[in-house]
Amino acid sequence: MKQYYVYILTNKTNKVLYIGITNDLARRVYQHKNKEVEGFTAKYNVDKLVYFETTTDVNAAIEREKVLKKWSRRKKDWLIALNNPSWEEISVDN
Repeated sequence: MKQYYVYILTNKTNKVLYIGITNDLARRVYQHKNKEVEGFTAKYNVDKLVYFETTTDVNAAIEREKVLKKWSRRKKDWLIALNNPSWEEISVDN
């Protein structure tokens, strides 16, 4: 069964957040780390995975991404800290 991931990346100082969706989290994090993704994440060095959720429903993943993007920074910080209190980088297999 196919998995979809809604994920949150930050930079090394945890000042900038990026929320995205993918069907291959390891590949996508690799792309961010190696600046293969032009735009926001490359510009602001956002490549540290600090949070992710999984689902088998692509529509649910898309909707969840939209919901999280509308949240305040404070609420996003709360979600990350709830699951990853020290904001350590989450390792994913490549």
